[in-house]
Amino acid sequence: MKLAALLSAALVSVAAMPVSAEVIERQQSVRPLPGALDSVLMVNDNNPELIQNDGILISTFPDGDAASVPVVLNGRFDLFSHHVYAGDAEGTPTSTLWLAVLAAPLGDAPVTLQLLSGSTSLSQATEPGQTQAPFLPLPSLMQETTEVVAAGPGSRVAGDLLASRSAPELSSRRWTLPPGSPTRLMLLPIPVAGLDPLLNGRNLQLRFHSSAPVAIATLAAHGNDGQAPNDQHWLQLLKSRRLSSKEHQPTPRGSKGKIIYSRVSGVQIGSSWRARLTDPGSTVLAAPKAPISWPISSLERGTLATNQVQTAELERFYPGTAWAAHGNYGVEYDLTLPLKNTGSAPVKLQLSLDSPLKGNSQTSFLRFRDDLNGPVMFRGPIQTTGLEDQEGVPQGRQTQHLVLRQGQQGSSLGQVMLKPGEGKQVRVRLIYPADATPPQVLTVQPVKQS
Repeated sequence: MKLAALLSAALVSVAAMPVSAEVIERQQSVRPLPGALDSVLMVNDNNPELIQNDGILISTFPDGDAASVPVVLNGRFDLFSHHVYAGDAEGTPTSTLWLAVLAAPLGDAPVTLQLLSGSTSLSQATEPGQTQAPFLPLPSLMQETTEVVAAGPGSRVAGDLLASRSAPELSSRRWTLPPGSPTRLMLLPIPVAGLDPLLNGRNLQLRFHSSAPVAIATLAAHGNDGQAPNDQHWLQLLKSRRLSSKEHQPTPRGSKGKIIYSRVSGVQIGSSWRARLTDPGSTVLAAPKAPISWPISSLERGTLATNQVQTAELERFYPGTAWAAHGNYGVEYDLTLPLKNTGSAPVKLQLSLDSPLKGNSQTSFLRFRDDLNGPVMFRGPIQTTGLEDQEGVPQGRQTQHLVLRQGQQGSSLGQVMLKPGEGKQVRVRLIYPADATPPQVLTVQPVKQS
């Protein structure tokens, strides 16, 4: 079925949904997710989200003042950048904001910087050749085949990274950085010409390896008559130490009452979470008789009663921005489930990603809604290996795009049939996408036999 037909069917389905909003308690167990974040540094550039003026967005250059968060980047490190532009202050309908990424050695010798993987996407393209991912009203679950399925730039980039794709805008993969003056790695537009309303966004995620310590910075500036600023302009902007205005002051850590998480502008510790999901003290996960769930991207006051905060801590961050990487945007979860049937009868299990209601008080249940009228909490791809269809036919590696609303029990991603004593391994990969609202849960549960 073509994408347009699926969208039409989805809109009809949404229109027919009930308006009731009763809460359902699903009796089950909720366990902390095994494993932990790695120690790879990620430059997290998300404050401001809405850029209002030219300046430095984030800089790790050792300037010794408030314009930088000086952290040494050496070997493997990542960059996550997510911003929105709504036109200039005068509302000029043809204005374009440009994003630049600059890097330089921290020593006196040249440094080789390699882009291991990465991608970028606009919310909406205004010219041919621009990678885009509009916020389309996609169904709750869509299988990705030869056509890219995405809803929003964060969803698109996450899918690109899972599939080892890259946007054509990222043509350079390797740089030799001379000492002294910073080198511009890339220059990307956020255009609004022809859009109604004047609003566009860009997500950018890059995985680097450097041969020696480097500093990196992202900057935003307007050009002239639609043309991008030249390299000298970017160097002068970095040298000026002028910050683009921040937004969303966070609630101080440890405060009571309502919490404002704010957005991140700093360097976080951790870019991936790898784990084997087994029973405590065991090397396998015994086929459960009731649902078992593990939080994904659990955060302060959002642990679903597990007391596990998966949020990446920040090595350094700008004052007035988030003090931890709430949401773990751009973090890759790579999870293996070594399932085994320890009983005497065949069992059938299914796997899903769910979006339960926050505020759970016990790990013996999760709360859901019986409608799908709430806000979207997750839109992005999930890649699985080892699942089967309803007839038990192996599906191999597959990618499915999910749209989960508040309190939604996710559709089945696939099933696993196990004979008595049989074991099978399932692997799940996802990159927590920008525009999602944590937490979600990965759930394994028995399929009721008719």
